[in-house]
Amino acid sequence: MKYKGIIFDLDGVICSTDEYHYQAWKALADRLGIPFDRERNNLLRGVSRMESLNIILEKSEIAYTEEEKLAFAEEKNNTYRQLLARMSTADLSEEVENALHHFKRKGLKLAIGSSSKNAPYILEKIGLADFFQAVADGNGITHSKPHPEVFLLAADMISLAPKDCLVVEDAHAGVEAAVAGGFDCAAMGDAKSSPEAKYHLESFGDLLDIV
Repeated sequence: MKYKGIIFDLDGVICSTDEYHYQAWKALADRLGIPFDRERNNLLRGVSRMESLNIILEKSEIAYTEEEKLAFAEEKNNTYRQLLARMSTADLSEEVENALHHFKRKGLKLAIGSSSKNAPYILEKIGLADFFQAVADGNGITHSKPHPEVFLLAADMISLAPKDCLVVEDAHAGVEAAVAGGFDCAAMGDAKSSPEAKYHLESFGDLLDIV
């Protein structure tokens, strides 16, 4: 077996909360009178909450204090969590669920590597709170993607070297992070075209042909 473990990004890979992120950021931007659309939203994929906020505020004519920025980030997160409350086990597709159980039956170590601080809450909502052997998320890292810290932490938590793990990502910043950390990466979604990825997936189920 080429890989002993798989580290999954969460948003856009295991489940999709991208629309909730967009709606929450859009609500904040509209309140502040800052132009924000889906194209601009793509710049936020895979990066931390504060970095996302700074990208949005680049379009503002007002210079905000750090205290104000922290309040804005909290406002966005509160809106986002209200939207996440709508999630349920129905948001976990049968394709993803079946593949995850297949990997576990094969004895692979499975982990989450996500910049989101809401990862544990999301996993609980979709019924996977206790499924993964490790969850490395925004609560335990200093640097967000494309820094490899979150993936290196996840690998350490499942006691594997990067060369023994496959990272699954849907954001270009995540692919960069995986490669920078010495991991092979399977890219799907927006990142599928990334030349840095070792594998290019049309769907989550394509992983079954790799590991």
